[in-house]
Amino acid sequence: MVTTEAVSLSRALNEGLRRAMTDDPSVVVMGEDVGMLGGVFRVTDGLQKTFGATRVIDTPLAESGIVGTAIGLALRGYRPVCEIQFDGFVFPAFNQITTQLSRMRTRTRGAVELPVVIRIPFGGGIGAAEHHGESPEAYFTHTAGLRVVTCADPSDAYTMIQQAITCPDPVIFFEPKRRYWDTSVIQRDPVAAVPLEQAEIVRPGTDATLLAYGPMVRVCLEAADAHEDRSLEVVDLRSLNPLDEATVLESVRRTRRCVIVHEASVTGGYGAELAARITETCFRTLVAPPLRVGGFSTPYPPSRLEDHYLPDLDRVLDAVDRTFGGRP
Repeated sequence: MVTTEAVSLSRALNEGLRRAMTDDPSVVVMGEDVGMLGGVFRVTDGLQKTFGATRVIDTPLAESGIVGTAIGLALRGYRPVCEIQFDGFVFPAFNQITTQLSRMRTRTRGAVELPVVIRIPFGGGIGAAEHHGESPEAYFTHTAGLRVVTCADPSDAYTMIQQAITCPDPVIFFEPKRRYWDTSVIQRDPVAAVPLEQAEIVRPGTDATLLAYGPMVRVCLEAADAHEDRSLEVVDLRSLNPLDEATVLESVRRTRRCVIVHEASVTGGYGAELAARITETCFRTLVAPPLRVGGFSTPYPPSRLEDHYLPDLDRVLDAVDRTFGGRP
C-alpha cells in the first residue's frame, strides 16, 4: 500500500520504530532523552507514552554505557535500538562497538547473534556547534563485523530502520540530520521494499555515474537536474558495508565515468574505497579516473563556514565537467 500523505524523514523513522516495537516485544529503544523528550530531533516522540519506560529508556549521558548495556540486552534475547544524540558523541562508545559488538558473532563461530542497531544522526548543514556535524562512517565501514547503512529519504527511512532491527548482525544506522525535515510519500508495503544491503539507481543516466549516500543523494539529484549537456545517473548506495558492488560496477561500466560524493573529508574517506574498487574492476572500461568530491581535510569548521566546507551543487558539477576533460 502506498500512502498519499507526504511525511518527513524524522516522522518516517518514528513510524518505522513504532511498527517494529508493535510487531516484536523484544525491541527496546534506549538513549539520552529518547523517552519523555522524544529525542533531540523528535525521532522517538511519543514512543515512551505508547510502550512505557521499560521499552523506551532514558539513559545517563554515557555512550559507552548505552552500547555496553545494549550488548548485554542482546545477549539476553532483546533487540536494542540505541540512539547516539549526535555523530561526534559516538566516540566514547567506539571501544564497545569495535572491540566487542563487532566481534562477538565471529568470536563464538556464529553461535551468538547481536541484533543491536545504533542510530547516529550524522553530517552537517544545520548550523550546529563543534562535534555536531561529523561524518564518521569510514571508521565503521573499516570495522569487519558491522553492517553500516544510511537512508536518504523518508521512504527508505521507514523501511530500512525496520530491516535493520530484524537483522541478526549489529547495524550502524546513519541518519542524515539535515534531511530530517525533507518530506515525501512513503512506501509502507514491506514486500516492495528494497533489500537493506542493496543500492538503488534513483535516477537513470548514460553519460556519467554519481555515487552518493545519505545527505548527498539529494545534492546529486539536483546536479543531474541542473546539468543541461550530460545525462547523469545517480546511485544511492544505501548500504556502505556490505557494498552492493554489482549495482555500482554495472552502472560505471555502462557510463564509463564516475564521481563519488560524500560529506566526510576526502582523505581516507569512504570514497577512496569506492574509487579503488572501481579502478581495480573497471580500469579498461573507464575513459576518465573516478573523481571524489567531499569535505576538506580539516576539522569540521564553525557553523558560519560550513557552507564553504560541505560539497554543494557547483562542486559536484565541476567534478562532472572534469571527467569529460579526456577523450569522449
